[in-house]
Amino acid sequence: MAEQKYTVDAMGEQCPIPVVKTKKVLDSIQGDAEITVLVDNEIAVQNLTRMGKSAGAEVISEKKNEKEFHVIIRVKDREPAAGAENETVSCIPDVKGDFVIAVDTATMGRGNDELGKVLMKGFLFAVTQLDELPKTMLFYNGGATLTTEGSESLEDLKSLEAQGVTIKTCGTCLNYYGLTEKLKVGEVTNMYDIVETMAKASKVVKP
Repeated sequence: MAEQKYTVDAMGEQCPIPVVKTKKVLDSIQGDAEITVLVDNEIAVQNLTRMGKSAGAEVISEKKNEKEFHVIIRVKDREPAAGAENETVSCIPDVKGDFVIAVDTATMGRGNDELGKVLMKGFLFAVTQLDELPKTMLFYNGGATLTTEGSESLEDLKSLEAQGVTIKTCGTCLNYYGLTEKLKVGEVTNMYDIVETMAKASKVVKP
């Protein structure tokens, strides 16, 4: 059976409506399917992401602009859920914590750079799975390459941005590496802002 595609328009709706609408579609699916949910707020993205993951689905999200987010939920070999209409749908508050993740290299750890790239990709994916997301992620020096064209972590970073995580990349670093026009997620920042962001955070995590 070919993959079925659905679109749920929940623009202008507050939790739990986007989750309720999406769950109704999800619970009726048999086989492989992709559901694209349109919402206009980060909390809806967070709740849809949690719901999708709890259902064993692959979830990706992207911020299209300040008031438009797309959440894509993909399922494989899905069976219709029995008695799903009686399940309670709950909303969670903003899941961002008051901590910062600072990434200053495209590799993680010391030793083999190829292994380091694999570890960094795994680290950024693991951040998307945290119960409490960082408030801000800072990328500078070699880390600036992770937010630009060609990065294997763009999907994960776009998902984090859609859930309200602020992603900032050092402008001086982008310019140094010739990547100023290739930034694909987040915004450009400067060293004063990086220092201030770190100073105000409850803690700074570095991979």
